[in-house]
Amino acid sequence: MPLDTETYTLPVARTIADLQAQVTAWRAEGLRIGFVPTMGALHEGHLSLVDLAARHADKVVVSIFVNPTQFAPHEDLDAYPRTEQEDAEKLAKRPAHLIFAPAAREMYPEEFDLSIQVSGPSEGLESDARPHFFAGVVTVVAKLFAAVKPDIATFGEKDYQQLLVVKKLVRDLDLGIEIVAGETTREQDGLAMSSRNAYLTSDERRRASQLYAALNNVADTIKQGASITEAREAGLAILHEAGFDPIDYLEVRDAETLTPLETVTSPARVLAAAKLGATRLIDNIPLEI
Repeated sequence: MPLDTETYTLPVARTIADLQAQVTAWRAEGLRIGFVPTMGALHEGHLSLVDLAARHADKVVVSIFVNPTQFAPHEDLDAYPRTEQEDAEKLAKRPAHLIFAPAAREMYPEEFDLSIQVSGPSEGLESDARPHFFAGVVTVVAKLFAAVKPDIATFGEKDYQQLLVVKKLVRDLDLGIEIVAGETTREQDGLAMSSRNAYLTSDERRRASQLYAALNNVADTIKQGASITEAREAGLAILHEAGFDPIDYLEVRDAETLTPLETVTSPARVLAAAKLGATRLIDNIPLEI
């Protein structure tokens, strides 16, 4: 099936075969391929990763695929926003060259039964709250990498644990793909941009910025000489006051390994995940003493 160039300004590949035909043609011209994997519902954070990929590559492929294997049965797979038309319009204004938007059956044929497990940075934090999550993420990322075969791929620091897990996947499997991290894109009040922010009520949206405030309070308190335990308690108080419940974690971890810390003597990361109403938000910031 040829690329869809009638529905959208930007060409769209619906199958792996069509995707690879275009990428192969670019490679025959000696061009460097960049890749930005997304689940759609694109915002400025995603688009900044497209801009970043374009600074490292000649052609940029953006995937739009809501990956079912990273959702548990009780999570929001069916409710997850699907805005392909709007996404394509946004991408047409950025340095993207091809959209890869496969159906679930294209990525997971009936006979598909493989799952990739990752240890190390995947342990704890998100895995405690969502045990299924990283197996689903790593499996689909590995399949996308195999389909696109990019030279570089960009991932956002907002999903910091995921970023480290993907780096480990590439390193351990010798995939030879350069992973370029993009800084978290934030709203004016500090809230990290996320597709799930659309679920927040107006009142919840007003209070949501306290997640970022709590992270900064933890970092600042530690810099002022407090212990990690004392800083966490202060940060948790901010989240409770703002109405976050439950709070899955508010932790200070090593920036490279995500191992728990008793004191901060090397680059660290402050990470949090909590629910505000029905919406689960995650965020993190760097911490250096």
